[in-house]
Amino acid sequence: MATTITSECINCGACEPECPNTAIYAGGVPWELDGATGPAIAQDIYFIVPSKCTECVGFFDHEACAAVCPVDCCIPDPANVESESVLLARARKLHPDETFPDDPPSRFRKPAPATGAVASGAEAAANG
Repeated sequence: MATTITSECINCGACEPECPNTAIYAGGVPWELDGATGPAIAQDIYFIVPSKCTECVGFFDHEACAAVCPVDCCIPDPANVESESVLLARARKLHPDETFPDDPPSRFRKPAPATGAVASGAEAAANG
């Protein structure tokens, strides 16, 4: 799913320079893709253009905008669910001069955090 910015945005601008795809714009600013422009998606807060968002697949194992957002308003958009392969294809299209491996950095490949009880049980079994 593309990442979206919720109405809790405080307009700090921390997210914009972190986006490897220049998919984040200040409220009211028209966006650009392949020489064409589109109208602002939001007027009062920062917004993410879904057709430019790769959820940082190919670049990081997390969404960079979400990592720097001080109010946690950069979230996955449940209305725009996309697979890792679709996001990787978009990254390749947006960055034709870059080489992306077939197993790129991606939040889809990030291991799930272990809970204390599960980790302890696994350690006990391994050391058993």
